Amino acid sequence: MSRDVVELLLFALAGFLAGGVFSTWKRSRGLAVVLGVAALLAVGGAVAWLMS
Repeated sequence: MSRDVVELLLFALAGFLAGGVFSTWKRSRGLAVVLGVAALLAVGGAVAWLMS
């Protein structure tokens, strides 16, 4: 896969997970926190991929 595709997919995954945080916050805060951590990891991976 191209480097650009991987970066784009990681940012898209982070956005999808952030949307999950927003939608689950009122019902299940524990799950929302887990999704938030996963979103931050995806953004961190995308940024690290960009920097390398």
